Amino acid sequence: MKKILFALFAAFVVSSSFAQSKSTNSSSYKTALGVKVWDGAGISFKHFIHGNNALELIGYFWNRGTRITGLYEIHGPINGATGLQWYIGPGAHIGFYNSKNGDGAFIGIDGVLGLDYKFRGAPINMSLDWQPSFEFGDNRGFYGNWGGLGIRYTF
Repeated sequence: MKKILFALFAAFVVSSSFAQSKSTNSSSYKTALGVKVWDGAGISFKHFIHGNNALELIGYFWNRGTRITGLYEIHGPINGATGLQWYIGPGAHIGFYNSKNGDGAFIGIDGVLGLDYKFRGAPINMSLDWQPSFEFGDNRGFYGNWGGLGIRYTF
């Protein structure tokens, strides 16, 4: 965990040295890097590819394994709440586990439903989402406990 936090801090320092925000008064962003916390911790990288469509890559790490998730997110504004957006989308993951439900590598499909907030005048973004998933394999199935709170540096 300390190595993950150190790597995130190093990425923050490097990116803040080279990154340029779109505008200091903007409530939007193009790319963000940070952490996502829930029952464990993860590294989150989000990049808008076209308009309100973004790709998010999340590497989750916890005591029972690792899970890499890719999401395609469609964002929409919430009227009257500058900087706040809803998002929804599909995705997929691969997990490497050591748990009571079975050891090994498993693949699955994901969905995401969440809220995304970009602080005006600051290079900080926060998100809160739910990521239900279905995993294929023996002793696998539906999981409704993924998602979490994301805090990211924007550039």
